Amino acid sequence: MFRHNKISSEFANRLRNLEPQQTVRVIVLLKVENFNPRCGYRQSPAERKAAIEGIRNSGKHALNYIRKILQDFGGKELNEDPGPLGHIPVEISAAGVNALAASDAVKAVMEDLPVEVGDGTSSFR
Repeated sequence: MFRHNKISSEFANRLRNLEPQQTVRVIVLLKVENFNPRCGYRQSPAERKAAIEGIRNSGKHALNYIRKILQDFGGKELNEDPGPLGHIPVEISAAGVNALAASDAVKAVMEDLPVEVGDGTSSFR
């Protein structure tokens, strides 16, 4: 059973059609602490840099909690560190996606779809 509150229903349907050991690329949105974007307020460059660093550090902390899930389900991180929004791309088995979604350290799991370029080619970003 896939957790619909952290995985879109369309992605959950595609996962159901895969064998449990088949791997998929996903973007894991990690739960980060102290992320309070303020509307209508323009941050200085120093404030933005500090906010991004805080999110990345919090993301690294959350990433430590999901590394066992990645290991248990044959997953691997596709970047060394979480991005500025507290996200990390991973490759993991279809069964592992549900385990990630069950983790308190994860806010959401999204399918990592290729970006279509105007010339008809596609790539992952």
